[in-house]
Amino acid sequence: MGPCTRLAFFALAALLSLSRSEPVQADLPVVDHGIFSDLDAKIAVHRPPWLDLLLCRDAKLPLAWLTAYGVPVSIAPAAPALPICQVIQDSDHDGISDQFDILLGAKKAAIDAAPYGSPYRRIAYPLGDVPRGEGVCTDVVIRALRNAGIDLQQLLAEDIARTPAAYSMVHKANANIDHRRVKTLLPYFKRHWQAQGADPHRPGDWLPGDVVFMDTLSAPGPDHIGIVSDQLGPSGMPLIINSWTDGYKTSEMDLLHFVPVTHRFRAPKTRA
Repeated sequence: MGPCTRLAFFALAALLSLSRSEPVQADLPVVDHGIFSDLDAKIAVHRPPWLDLLLCRDAKLPLAWLTAYGVPVSIAPAAPALPICQVIQDSDHDGISDQFDILLGAKKAAIDAAPYGSPYRRIAYPLGDVPRGEGVCTDVVIRALRNAGIDLQQLLAEDIARTPAAYSMVHKANANIDHRRVKTLLPYFKRHWQAQGADPHRPGDWLPGDVVFMDTLSAPGPDHIGIVSDQLGPSGMPLIINSWTDGYKTSEMDLLHFVPVTHRFRAPKTRA
């Protein structure tokens, strides 16, 4: 594939995966089993062509295959048929794939618009959460994943207990706070989620619902986290659903044109 063809490929993928299409009424004949059920009616549900992503890693050039209710559609019309290598899962069995469920959870968190900030709190375990009216960047991701039936608090606590050497920054495990720290989350995502490219200038590689780690401070390394939206910002890059800093609320922000991305991850095929 030549440079021009490759650029066209990614441009078309961007149009398919990150669109401004109008909501389709009664798009999903299912009920979301996730967070903030009082906000379900406020979510504009689209029929996203990436709803169930099939990605074949055996081809010389990875080609994304999109399916809408079981009908495969190739984003490269002349591409040869590829074997199905991977299917995004539905962890909470509500009929919504994890990738889309995570996006819906992040969208609900943005609509809820909790102000940034939260002191250390003792919370329940498992399925613990700080009060709904507060939160930091990690809480957006925790809530978005929980919307898909993925309890990051429990999964991280169990992984730390199994393999403490992988978490050198954790001197004493604490299920109240470990999953709310960006640097503690990174080893978990590296170990159990699908690592993706971090270049936001290749939008065809990105999918709504991906988890991104970002570097916002002078010290090197990730210190911020968010969820890739299904909307593009004025920069032409995907918006990031996040809780930015003091004085902000959880929202969708156009960050990628000025905030470096260090890592991007996609939900695993099966529960980790």
